[in-house]
Amino acid sequence: MKREQSWDMGTLSVWGGEKQTANGEPTQVPVVHSVSFGYQDVDEWLKAALGLREGHIYSRNTNPTVEILEEKIRILEGAEEATSFSTGMGAISGLLFGLLTKGQRVVSIRDTYGGTSKIFMEFFPKAGLEAVLCPTTDFERIEEEIEKGCDLLYLETPTNPTMKIVDIKRLSEKAKAKGAIVACDNTFATPINQNPLLLGADLVVHSATKYLGGHADALGGLVCGKKELIDKIFHYKEITGATLHPMSAYLILRGMKTLELRVKRQNENAMAIAKFLEKHPKVEKVFYPGLESHEGYEIAKRQMKGYGGMLSFTLIGDSFETVKKFLPKLKLAHKAANLGAVETIAGVPATTSHVECTAEERKTLGIPETLIRYSVGIENSEDLIADLDSALKEV
Repeated sequence: MKREQSWDMGTLSVWGGEKQTANGEPTQVPVVHSVSFGYQDVDEWLKAALGLREGHIYSRNTNPTVEILEEKIRILEGAEEATSFSTGMGAISGLLFGLLTKGQRVVSIRDTYGGTSKIFMEFFPKAGLEAVLCPTTDFERIEEEIEKGCDLLYLETPTNPTMKIVDIKRLSEKAKAKGAIVACDNTFATPINQNPLLLGADLVVHSATKYLGGHADALGGLVCGKKELIDKIFHYKEITGATLHPMSAYLILRGMKTLELRVKRQNENAMAIAKFLEKHPKVEKVFYPGLESHEGYEIAKRQMKGYGGMLSFTLIGDSFETVKKFLPKLKLAHKAANLGAVETIAGVPATTSHVECTAEERKTLGIPETLIRYSVGIENSEDLIADLDSALKEV
């Protein structure tokens, strides 16, 4: 199904990539578990293998169920092409190592997801690649580093878990002037709230495990953008083998049908909770881009349609002991290393976003050990606020 410009994102979340059924066909995307796909005609088989005709040959490369998921995110992000991976980190590492070669230079920010930071700090040096991690909101410094030489600008906004906002349009323009590729992690925002390709990025990456799937029951990653770049990333994926399982693709597809409904509810809930926490006497600071007090509010207002369901905060007189006392008091929140689900989830960077990093690395990245990351679910906001208030009274 081609993108219908007259359809809004809610309709595209349901119908994007899917087709009107003919007589007797299933209305839901079938899960095709077959590893291989047979051909009686060797010439037709060869054409499919070479990509000269439509068709699948082996599910490590392509699969009918997975293909529909890729088409749905392509449509939602307005991309030329899309490919998938077994996890979000598979997508990020596939993007980086599928495009870059020894000696090339990446400019990025300090506040990327912990796994991404780990690739830059630990694995890049082993591969002969350079990554310069700039202060996240110091756009002049980022532009200076781009000017020194940049093959790929890697952005993430809002950032995980500090909720900083990066000016995609401004930095993309600078990077493009230097001939660099621009990639942006859009996991926190989702295509409902933000479309980096429309702001100048060449590639968008998602941990589909999070908001896209939305039910904490399937791992997956997606990259979409310019076809010439996706073709290279796909080739890296099909050879290295971080393939998305068709059952996971089906679960993510099913979750995406309610993407707009969920995200809009989470936007509303997060805003209400952020305003409540900002006024609470036991809360030191709230990090949410929808608050006018947030340093990135004006940029977020320009480039986002909604401010997302993620926020973080610190407590007055914050110590890790206080945090350890507070978290178990929450009754309406899983204490777990995930986000973007229908249920609220809470935790600290040491056990969630930056569990792969050491305490020293988190300090270098500017991630407070006592920061509480709060992924707002679709529950009633008044119930969530009451739960937070009750837990805060006990610390």
